[in-house]
Order: sequence, then structure tokens, then C-alpha cells
Amino acid sequence: MKTLFGSDDDRPLADRLRPRALEEVVGQDHLLAATAPLGRMLATGKMVSAILWGPPGCGKTTIARLLAERTSLHFEPLSAVFSGVADLRKVFDAAAKRREMGQGTLLFVDEIHRFNRAQQDGFLPFVENGTVVLVGATTENPSFELNGALLSRCRVLVLHRLDEAALELLLARAEAEIGHPLPLDDDARAACKALADGDGRYLLNLAEALATLPTEPKLDAAGLALVVQQRAPAYDKDREGHFNLISALHKSLRGSDTDAALYWMARMLAGGEDPLFIARRLTRFAVEDIGLADPQAVGQALAAWDVYERLGSPEGELALAQLVIYLGTAPKSNAAYIAYKAAMKSAKDTGSLMPPMHILNAPTKMMKELGYAKGYQYDHDTAEGFSGQNYFPEGMPRHIFYDPKPRGFEREVRKRLDYWSKLRAKRETE
Repeated sequence: MKTLFGSDDDRPLADRLRPRALEEVVGQDHLLAATAPLGRMLATGKMVSAILWGPPGCGKTTIARLLAERTSLHFEPLSAVFSGVADLRKVFDAAAKRREMGQGTLLFVDEIHRFNRAQQDGFLPFVENGTVVLVGATTENPSFELNGALLSRCRVLVLHRLDEAALELLLARAEAEIGHPLPLDDDARAACKALADGDGRYLLNLAEALATLPTEPKLDAAGLALVVQQRAPAYDKDREGHFNLISALHKSLRGSDTDAALYWMARMLAGGEDPLFIARRLTRFAVEDIGLADPQAVGQALAAWDVYERLGSPEGELALAQLVIYLGTAPKSNAAYIAYKAAMKSAKDTGSLMPPMHILNAPTKMMKELGYAKGYQYDHDTAEGFSGQNYFPEGMPRHIFYDPKPRGFEREVRKRLDYWSKLRAKRETE
């Protein structure tokens, strides 16, 4: 359609294909189906404030706009990147006037996590009294980025990255709009969807660029790579993606899935993560999840850390990969970690108990007269090199904090502890 400002064909393809009804939205049936949260909400005809949390290009803005249309609310879009307190006041004043005339307002705030805490608090009275129905969009974990008071007044709805079926449907719609198939063979088409990485907007922009090429010959995957640059993986080093991937690496190692651990480390490195952060976390894993099951693990971790610092990137990453393989294949035990936590709890619970007198040094005559060091047995002078004396505070029952696992080197440690336990019991009966 021709307008004063040009035709529809001048608009970007992603904008032309923006869904005109909620039924056209792809990949979010878990929210939009009749029995899903938004579907049930629409069935009642009453919207409640919500936070749409999901990756880029999954349809957050489109869903908010269509929700406003479906519920006959005035759609008021706002970007937290470009707006301040003055803009919010204008929006709330206009919404209050509409409300007086019987018209509700759906306030859509894109990148809502960009507002600071004080600005977020400014929404509360207007959400609470119904001046606006707030729909915020964020790519960040709301529990980290949004005020608890605001979250308690909103329903958090999680949008999914678009799966292959949803991306294929978008490609088909793009080809119908363009009027001819894209010049891609099957492998290139699959590569195209892989490049999108769940982002529908990116896929449609890519399709628009490919539509300018001749329809023949078709591009294969290698040809596609020459036409478009590879997309960097989505990864925020200081936000949730950072913590999600290091958690995936840590838990893959704990589960002795070495190949999965290598994949998650590679994902982090490809996303630009600091290799020294990975080295530090791998060292933590060595002491927390392997411990004495393989006493060499922490040594390997420190060595890999040192090698990376000496070689730098990219050669140093090989040391980290070697460490991941070592840790993934090592026997696992958190016995030392559990023992430490239990000992810390006991220390806090028992307060300032004094050590038993017999294990205190007596450097002065007065201290000797008071009983310091009295009755102490020098373990090396005993037949077994073990006196079996009590080293816990007097009146405090003996605790067993460290319980080694029957794996790796800790099997040998268990034998030693059992041996000393038997000797201790024998001494107590003598």
C-alpha cells in the first residue's frame, strides 16, 4: 500500500511479517494456548501486570502489543534505555486521564531492567491502583534485576528461544512475502537457522539480505558462510548467561560428563569469557568436588592456571581443556567440603570452648602448676605412633566431620581412619 512516506515494501521484512494476531505468534504456545497462562487471562478478558522474560527476537514486544489489542487497552510503549522520570510522569498522567474516561492503558516497558531501583519503585502506586497494566520486557533474570516489591505485583512469564520448527515457519513466511524461495540448499537452510540461534528477528533480517541474491545457483553451507558473517553466541559475561554456563560446566564435571564439560567451556570461551575466571572456577571444583579422592586434582588445576598465564591466548586454552578432561575423569568426592561445613557449624554452635589442658603448652612455671600440658603423651614415643588421647574440648562429645567416600585415594584414607579409630577404642578401655 502506497502512503505519503512510501510503500509497505520499504519497511523491513521483520516489520512486515510482525504478527497481526496472537494466533500468528510462533514458538510461545506454552504461554498463549487456551489452557496456558496468557490464554486463560485473555479468556477472562482481564489483564494483570506481567514481566515477559526471554531472549532477543522471541516476540516480547509483539505479544505485548497484541495483548493490548485483544483486551481493548491503549498501548503505550516505552523504552527504559531512552526514558527517564519525566517521561514516566507524562505516561502516568495520560493514563490517569484515560482511566477517568473509561479507557485502560497497557504500559509496555522494553528493557525494564535498565531502570534503576528508585525508578522501578515509581511504578508501584500506578500498578497497584490500576492506572496502568504494566508489561515489562527483559532479557535478564528478573529475580536479579527487578525490585522485589515490583515483582510481587507482576506475574513473570518466561518466553522460549524459537526452536527449529518455529524458525522454519518464519522462513516459509518470509519466502511467501518475498515471492520466491531463498537461494539455499538443505544444508544452508539448516545453517541459516543455526545462525539465528533462536532469534526470529535475526533470522528474518538474514532472509531479507539473502532475498537480494539470484535464486540460482543455490548456496550450500560453505557458500552461505561467505555471504554472511558468523554470529557471535549470545553471552553476557556479567549477567545470567555467565552464571548459567559456568553452572553447566561445573555440574557436567560433577557428573563426570567430560565431553559436555568441554562443550560448555568452549561455549564460554567463544562468548568472550575471561579464561582466568574459568581457571579459578575449575580450581574451586578440584577442591570442592574431587578433594582427596584424587589429591593431584588441585595440583593439576594450579598447573593449568599457571600455564595459561605463561602462554596466554590462544595456546593457553589447551591447558584449560586438558584440566577439564582431568577433572571430568577423576573420582569425585565432596567429603572434605562436607567436613569443613560441619566443622564450621560446630565451631559456631559451641562458642569459645577451651582446648583440653593436656594439649596446651606450659612455657612458664605458673602454667605448669595450673595443669597446662599435664598428662600429655608424645605420640611419637608410643609403639604405634598414636596415643589416642582426646583433642576435643573437655565436655564436648567427639564428632566425626570427615567421612571419606569409597572412591579413589579416599579408600586408602578410610583404611587409615578405621585403623586409628580401633586404636583409640582400645586405649579408652585400657
